[in-house]
Amino acid sequence: MTRYISPARLQRLGMLGMNCRNVRYISRYNDRANYPLVDNKLKTKLLAEDLGVATPRLRLVVRTQHEISDLGRRLAGLEGFAIKPAKGSGGKGILVIAGRDGEQFRRPSGATLTLAELQRHLSNILAGLYSLGGTPDLAIVEDLIQPDPAFADYSFQGVPDIRIILFRGYPVMAMLRLATRASNAKANLHQGALGVGLDLASGQALNAVQFGRPIRIHPDTGADLLGLQVANWEDLLQLAARCYELAGLGYMGADLVVDAVRGPLLLELNARPGLAIQVANGMGLLPRLQHLEARRRLHHSPAARVAYAIHAFRRRDLPAPATTVSGASAQQATAPAAGPADDRADRPIDRPVRQQVGQLVGQPADRVTDAAG
Repeated sequence: MTRYISPARLQRLGMLGMNCRNVRYISRYNDRANYPLVDNKLKTKLLAEDLGVATPRLRLVVRTQHEISDLGRRLAGLEGFAIKPAKGSGGKGILVIAGRDGEQFRRPSGATLTLAELQRHLSNILAGLYSLGGTPDLAIVEDLIQPDPAFADYSFQGVPDIRIILFRGYPVMAMLRLATRASNAKANLHQGALGVGLDLASGQALNAVQFGRPIRIHPDTGADLLGLQVANWEDLLQLAARCYELAGLGYMGADLVVDAVRGPLLLELNARPGLAIQVANGMGLLPRLQHLEARRRLHHSPAARVAYAIHAFRRRDLPAPATTVSGASAQQATAPAAGPADDRADRPIDRPVRQQVGQLVGQPADRVTDAAG
């Protein structure tokens, strides 16, 4: 029998609802002029590069249909890669190629695709099949992320990612998303991935859900989800906090991954992050948002904001974790770039830089490496 919880009790638990999120936080704290910086993955990536924020390496940009006919040559030097629509949402249109079997391209599940099928997928991306509002799009090809082996027991085939909600530049809540067989090896909660709430101070697991229901054991790997703790956690928080300077949005989500070689990487930013993170954590966002709204003076540097969030939002009743996952070093990915970038990292991006990013997207990107050399 389905049991429902009353709105009054949800309010007492501090749960943030969609209307409150949209009106009180997104509309109030997010300047719509900055939305293109996060709604377009290519713009996000190029701007992140300017600020020294690590992202998966960009290999190729496909802007027009006639470029697709030359796809085989341009992919000749790549074994594994990911194809993404620049303006896609909810993971739609993302195609991961794990390797090759002769002339065919192998997906993580073992299924194979021909070059013609790859070209058809790219054509659909450019036509806007996966973009926000169905508008014409462009496709980006990135290096394949190498999952940290420490996560092997906690995710089925796909790469796990970490969603961190930021408010006024402060991390306020985090969860780890783990792929399952039901989610087709994607870290997408709506498709059946697991959401594991993480203590903001330590990266230790608090709670886990699948399809909104509590779960403790991974259904495919048998791993105990509540026994894990993400290593180098503060480095991940600092990487996320630096995204406030990157996008200038007061309320947003940062999606991170841990690469076995490069450490933490920024996947994408979201100006309208979902609310399921509250269910994964077993607590509401509203008290933390109100806490930061009440502050008159805000910290200017990402490091100071992270330190404050750790102190303000830590859980003090947690037992020691059974397992610490992710041993990849985060130092290179999160350290501010040397020289002038140190100064830029602590202030919002100004208008000329935003215009420059727009120009880069509209022209052949000189920082894009063609796989054919």
